[in-house]
Amino acid sequence: MKKKELQGVKEIARRANVTIATVDRVIHNRAGVSVKTREKITKIIEELNYQPNMLARRLASGKIIKLAVLIPSVTEETEFWDAPLRGIQRAKTEISQYGLQVDSFFFDLSNKQSFIDQANAILESAVDGIVLAPTFIQEARTFAAACNTKGIPYVFIDSTLPDQQNLSYIGPPLFQSGYLAGKLSTYALREKSQLLVVNIATAIESYTYKETEEGFRAYFTDHLKPYPILRVDIHQTDEKSVFRNLQPLFESNPAIDALFVTNSRSFLVARFLEKMNPAPKPLLIGYDLVKENAKYLDNGLIDFLICHQPEDQGYRSIMTLYQFLIFSKAIDKEQYMPIDIVTRENQAFYRN
Repeated sequence: MKKKELQGVKEIARRANVTIATVDRVIHNRAGVSVKTREKITKIIEELNYQPNMLARRLASGKIIKLAVLIPSVTEETEFWDAPLRGIQRAKTEISQYGLQVDSFFFDLSNKQSFIDQANAILESAVDGIVLAPTFIQEARTFAAACNTKGIPYVFIDSTLPDQQNLSYIGPPLFQSGYLAGKLSTYALREKSQLLVVNIATAIESYTYKETEEGFRAYFTDHLKPYPILRVDIHQTDEKSVFRNLQPLFESNPAIDALFVTNSRSFLVARFLEKMNPAPKPLLIGYDLVKENAKYLDNGLIDFLICHQPEDQGYRSIMTLYQFLIFSKAIDKEQYMPIDIVTRENQAFYRN
């Protein structure tokens, strides 16, 4: 024990009129102490607000706690994940000195099998806690069930799945985020306007898009604004596929005055608008201040980006497992991130 901790134990022993060894047994919930004495010592511990030095004891044990992170790999189309990864690495630097090891596993967002393979690799590596981006619903459910069976705590990051035994969800309030996008879109609406929701992802079944779109539509329902809301799901995320899907929609629906892109691929829609040059230009709302989105926000093709502090999401996910595994702290089931609105005027001052 450190000197300060030993002094605390001595004071507890003095007040309870017992030996230091007896206090130590109570602190570590070991046998050999009568119920009456245990209650007496426990009451004194509470009065003194005594907390044993858990970190020192953990280091002395020499045991390494292993954490695994399973998130999408970073490409131009998935640049968003660079920010959570920075947060994860920042947390890793802070806690590595306390005997925690963090290993990152990456999957391809266009390949479910890559998720399955990486999930299996994690389960075979005997980890103590997991940070998971549950992009593929069924595969993530299967992985979560395996974690439950093995007693491995796991945290969802950026998106979530309902009715799971995850320790926590750290990310945006999806419904409210979409609701805000609905409100923002009204800045461009006229009497006979139409709106378009654009889902650009290979995994359209993701819970994220469902909740976000429901929030978007709910805004108009709640405010009795019966504007037609069109929707397009684009499963191939290359630029040509996006253009091929959007062009006929605009040709047959010239009253589209606002577009809402439900993820960070807003820049692909901005490129389409740049090429088509419709007049008037529809309002474009998307997510995340990635490099390409920032470019089109700056030139006015993107009007609003909704952001949820992705670097802090990564940082919090690791620190949540750290607090739970080391200190046995109670963890909130939902840790919602702020909903930030980034525009051309304030993007230079926004920390992603």
